[in-house]
Parts: sequence; C-alpha cells; structure tokens
Amino acid sequence: MPVSLRLARAHLPFLDWPRLTAAQARQEILAGFTVALLVVPQSIAYATLAGMPAITGIYAALIPAFIALLFCRSQRLGVGPTALTSMLIAASLAPLAQPGSANWVNLALWLALLSGLMQLAMGVLRAGWLMNLIASPVMMAFTQASALLIVWSQVRPLVGWTPPPNGQPFWTGAHWQACAMGLASLVLMVVLRRLAPRLPAILAAVVLAGLASWALGFEQLGGEVVGPVPSGFPALALPHWPGWTELGTLIVPAAVIALVSLLETASSARVDNQDKGLPWDQDQDMIGQGLSKIAAAFSGSFATSTSFSRSALNLAAGAQTAWANAVCIAGVALTLLLLTPLLAPVPQATLAAIVVITVVNLLKPSQWRALWRISRTEALTAAVTFVVTLITAPRIYWGVVAGIVLTLTHLLYWRLHPRIIEVGMHPDGSLRDRHLWHLPPLAPHVLALRMDAPLDFSTAPAFEKGALDALRRAPHTRHFFLFAQPINRVDASGVEAFARVLADLRRQGITLHLVGLKLPAQRLQQADPTGRELVQYRTEAEALHAISRLPGDHEPPAWGDHI
Repeated sequence: MPVSLRLARAHLPFLDWPRLTAAQARQEILAGFTVALLVVPQSIAYATLAGMPAITGIYAALIPAFIALLFCRSQRLGVGPTALTSMLIAASLAPLAQPGSANWVNLALWLALLSGLMQLAMGVLRAGWLMNLIASPVMMAFTQASALLIVWSQVRPLVGWTPPPNGQPFWTGAHWQACAMGLASLVLMVVLRRLAPRLPAILAAVVLAGLASWALGFEQLGGEVVGPVPSGFPALALPHWPGWTELGTLIVPAAVIALVSLLETASSARVDNQDKGLPWDQDQDMIGQGLSKIAAAFSGSFATSTSFSRSALNLAAGAQTAWANAVCIAGVALTLLLLTPLLAPVPQATLAAIVVITVVNLLKPSQWRALWRISRTEALTAAVTFVVTLITAPRIYWGVVAGIVLTLTHLLYWRLHPRIIEVGMHPDGSLRDRHLWHLPPLAPHVLALRMDAPLDFSTAPAFEKGALDALRRAPHTRHFFLFAQPINRVDASGVEAFARVLADLRRQGITLHLVGLKLPAQRLQQADPTGRELVQYRTEAEALHAISRLPGDHEPPAWGDHI
C-alpha cells in the first residue's frame, strides 16, 4: 500500500468504511432507524436543558454528528447532544446571558468552538493522557451531582410552575394540566421500559403527548409547548465576536467541557472497540470530537459529545459499521425537511420528563459504597467534588476543577512520601515489610531496604532521610542492601542523594549492595566519585545467597567484590 494512502487511512477513518452485503445493509438500516427514533426527541429535550432553541438540538444531531462519523475511529458511537454537556453549557452561560436569547446562542457557539479547538489540539498533539487528570471517582461524583442538578432544574417545566402572586402558596404556581402531562409522560416511559423494552418509549411519549396537546388545546390552556420549529437544514455562519472579556470567561468552562466530553467518549469507545477486538485510538477520536464541536459552532447548534445511552442502543440494535449511524443521521435530516411541524404541540413538560428519565440512570448510590470500600481517601475526594459541584451551581465546572486539584495534591503527597521499608523473609518465601509482619532481619549486621518508587527529585529527600534514619536505628550494621527493583527512574537529584548516602556508608565502614538495578536506574553507578564499581546482584535470589555467605563478625568484603 502506498505511503500516502496509508497516511490518509490513518487520519481519514471514513476511507475504511466497508461495502455491505444485502443482509448487512438491512441490519444497519434497522439499527440506524432504531436510534433515529430516540435521537430527535432526546436532542430537542437536551437543547431545552442547554437553554437553546429546540431546533438547535436537531441541528446538533446532524452536521456535527456527521463530521464526527467521518473523522472518529470509533464509528458506532452516538455523537450529538448529551445531558451532561448540555448542563455544562447552561451552567457556564447562566451568569452571562438570558437563556434562549441571541447573546446566549452566540456564546454557546463560541463555547462549542473553543472546546472543539481544545479537543482538536489534544488529538493532533497526541495529548490523550490529559483525560487522566480527571480520576474516575471525580468523574463519578461530578456526574451524579450534575444529575441531581439536572433533575432539579426540570422540576419546574415538568409541573409547569411559575412564580405565584405575592402571598400565595408556592404550589399555586403549578400548571395542573402541564403537571398531568409531564407526570403521565414520565409514567408512560417507565412502564414501557419495563414491560416493552424493545419499543421506543421516548418516541411514544412524544407522539402521544403531542397528540393529546393538539386535541385538548393545551397551549390555549396556558401550557408551554415546543412551538413552531423551522424546517430545512441550518445555514452555515461564523459566530459573532463576543469581546475579549466574555471570551475569557468561557476558557475554563470550555476546557471542562472538552475533558468531560473526552471521558464520555472514552466510556463508550472502550466498549465499542473491545467488542471489535481493537485498541482504542483516543487521539483520532479526539480529532473527530473536536471537529464535531467546531462544526456545531458554524452550523448554529451547541457543543456535542458521545451519548452513552444512544451508543449502547446502537450496539444493542446490531450495528456493525459506521453505516448505521449514517442511516440515523439521514433520519435526522428527513425530520428537518418534513417532520418539524409535528413537533410544535409537544409540551415542554414532556421534554422535561425525557430529560429526567434519561438522567436519573446516572444516580448510582452503590458506586459510593464500592468506592468507600476501595479507598476512603478517594471517597472523600469524590465527596468534596460532589459538594463543590452542588454549591457552586450554576458554575458547576468548579466541581471538576476542585476534584482535579485534590487528586493531584493527593498524588503529589504520595510522591513526596514514598514507601520505604526494611524487608525480611516471610514464611511464604517473599520479602516483605519486616516491621509490619514482625519478621527478623535477613542476617545479623545486615540492613535491607526497599523503596517502592522512582528515585527522582520528588523522592530523593525522603530516600536519603529514610536510609540514614534506618542506619541510626541499626548501629551495628555492616552490610546495607538496597533492593532496587521498584526504582525505574533516576534523575540528577536522585543520583546526588544516593551519593550522599554512599559517602555516609563509607564513613561508617558499611558495604553497600545493590539488588536488581534496572537499566533506567543505571545512573546510580555514577554516584561514586572514586569510580569504584558497586557491589551488585541481578536478582533477589543472588542477593539472598550472598547474604547467607556473609562472614559473621568479620570485616566486610572489599569494594568491587562480586558475589
């Protein structure tokens, strides 16, 4: 294969789309149509959650989804509006503009553009490792706190509540017809999911609620509906310049959206690629996701991401290739061309019910119990993330920032305080912490230490202090064994600290023995300014054999002797 074609296929995944047989085509059409029945009503609901006009939700499921399909390597994922990204958009813009206003829409376009450029840059620079900044407990806590906020935000449209006149009880502000419509939609979707899970429950709720609204004159009774939805494809245009001040306020939210979107993609892409037996190409997927968001900015919609529910439905429906998503996008295009007038009478209460029924699945108390059993420190970090997300609403992105800061602080603490133990022989034949397991020394006059960390600038002071303190506690030491298998990196600070320990050992007439020194740690051999070769053993077995042959109270062997 020519190099140019190989490079093109590496960066243009759509070149690898397969040709389908008739049976495969039928299966892909069925899977795509199944997802299309969900994506249109769900996209409208998420547009409402983001404070955007309803039509922008459908726009987000068209051109941005198509761009993602062309450039993402994981081609069976459902890209479009998602609950978490929509909530982040609404939270980020709440202090800056009125929901649904022209300024709000314009800022949402810029938010999509900025987050898209960030993801595109991460993909091009192969910086997928940045997603590791958000630890799993932080993402879990942020997701569940956001889910609570999303559900709470939908209570008002679910019951049609408006502020009552002064002095009136709060419940008098509810619109009872809207409340009945919303609760009926909610109950219908719950019942259909349990009794007939193969039926499109969300589509059924939208159709029945729309028919009921039209037949009962719901809008004339004061109920809020979707209203007129324009037909046709979106016009491509540049967003208006918002000014440097407002643009600056969007940087942090855009970065959080980019990272959260990457994690949403990762959760679905790993399942997709595992099913196909392929490694996940995270950098190419980041490029596709970034281009999708940029396309959203130029097509009048808002930031998109990967929907886990739609991706799971696509896989469950039997999708095998990208053609299933192409069929789904074609269904969205058909809706824009022919079916948007049918959306006008759909009650806003039904859209709120769709959001609630989708988001409530994100609330999983069992994850907290499991996390507490695994690591209480990480559970506390998750709890802080959860609380900060709630109390900083609508600026909920600070919850993620707080979680990242706590995670990195915890990581830095453990790097600055490495595990340094004196080892002894356990009855099972392994070397373990002598003091924890109450084991005797390996031999008289022998001190054996192991540091389970790299020897670099962050751990060097702790290594030097730990070694010298251990020597002070064992004044009769004649042989110092350093089991260095876990040391997989040494920098200049590590070499200097090791040299100081070596000098102290020589002043006391103690022989240093290095065990299992790895190639990346060979710099330790440069710590001896005299150039004398250090006593080394390749394996623990060799070192233990040497210990068994050490003279009792005699002088230590000369430097450079190898056992």
